[in-house]
Amino acid sequence: MVGRDPDETHRVATSLELLFDLTFATSFGFAASCLANALAAGHDAAALLGFGFASFAICWAWINFSWFSSAYDTDDSVFRIVTLVQMVGVLVLAAGLPRLFSSIERSGHLDNSVMVLGYVVMRLALVFQWLRAARDDLPRRRVCLTYAATISLAQVGWVVLIAVPLASIHAIVLGGSLALVEITGPVLAERQAGGTPWHAHHIAERYSLFAIIALGEGVVGTVAALSAVAERQGWTIDTVLVGTAGMGLTFGMWWLYDLVPSAEVLNRHRDRAWVWSLFQMLIVTSIVATGAGLRVAADFIGHKSRMTAAATVLTVAVPVSIFLVLLHALHGYLVRRFRPFDAGLLFTSGAVAILAVVAALSGIRLIVCFLILMFAPAVTVIAYEVMGYRHPATRPEANELEGHA
Repeated sequence: MVGRDPDETHRVATSLELLFDLTFATSFGFAASCLANALAAGHDAAALLGFGFASFAICWAWINFSWFSSAYDTDDSVFRIVTLVQMVGVLVLAAGLPRLFSSIERSGHLDNSVMVLGYVVMRLALVFQWLRAARDDLPRRRVCLTYAATISLAQVGWVVLIAVPLASIHAIVLGGSLALVEITGPVLAERQAGGTPWHAHHIAERYSLFAIIALGEGVVGTVAALSAVAERQGWTIDTVLVGTAGMGLTFGMWWLYDLVPSAEVLNRHRDRAWVWSLFQMLIVTSIVATGAGLRVAADFIGHKSRMTAAATVLTVAVPVSIFLVLLHALHGYLVRRFRPFDAGLLFTSGAVAILAVVAALSGIRLIVCFLILMFAPAVTVIAYEVMGYRHPATRPEANELEGHA
């Protein structure tokens, strides 16, 4: 375990990584379901708090495994078995999500013991992997030990959070502090000895696959809405429109995500990876929240929700808008340009999302509102396909030449 070649050709995700991702698809499914149920029941504060806590744990655990795997995946028997342990931890985390949400809804007390237990199992398994790497990769020994030390320190705090009963506010403060320790670890480690030998194209592909897992919640939400309409009205034109709106929105978000030149820029500027990774975590969270919003829409159609039509549209429009802002901001960060062309696209997309909400407030049918919202990401996609690839602000290689000049 001496580190892989960061310039290795044809580096792609392994079958083990794809199997690992399936456990996170389950976790996202639980998180989206719990968020949708809490929103439909009118427990907005509990929904946002529980979903925020769960999203950090899910995304951060996946991110740390993927970066380690990109640098040190030997695919030997020990690596596979330790990855299996991490997968078990993911499932324990997922099993604890309903308990977390219900505890907040009932009493305001944060009962995250099962979820945190699964998280700690994953993280301690990763500590073992970093210690293996520290033993074999002597030039990067300090890097690996820094990762192992910061992760271990954070896990001590998480165990305290499980063992010691704390009021919700104290648990939130401690959890936030531990999350800060977790995030700081890679920053400290990667500044030593040149950092770990992660592969830019491989890590970009891994995040793309992670986003696709999150987009799966949009598909699930669309199916739920389709079932609700079909149950009430049968297979009518409304059923077709609901399927078109849900899948069109999901497809547009995927297409838009795929336009960001992550691999090309990270291959040239490895120092931008940390901020890029944080952006990605928020982007994936917004994608999952969009899928949860579509589930809320299904509950509204099936008369199982206490929300109004406008509030239901907001459960989708808000995360979609956040997704659009984050993706445009990430693109600007990577290519180091945010010109009127990009600002115009973002403004137009936001206007479409606002139009969908205004339509709902005006009493227009929910299905029509979602058809309008479907065009929020489509605006940018169409603009890029028609003229964006030729625009200087979208070409990282052009900006590099301009910067050198």
